[in-house]
Amino acid sequence: MDNEVKDSNGTVLNDGDSVQVIKDLKVKGTSATLKRGTLIKNIRLTHREDEVECNTDKIRGLVLKTCFLKKVG
Repeated sequence: MDNEVKDSNGTVLNDGDSVQVIKDLKVKGTSATLKRGTLIKNIRLTHREDEVECNTDKIRGLVLKTCFLKKVG
């Protein structure tokens, strides 16, 4: 992969990183909402530089825009 994936602050993201949601996000197709501050562990990079795949406790197979995430740790 030749493109760098960056979070909302411009920090480079890698496979396996942990990120935090920076604003409440409604999840399409469900009644669930990801609350601001939710920690998401072990992200996976996709072929698109503005999206990552991840799982949360309740929702599997999420694809999130990197502009709503910040790297933790």
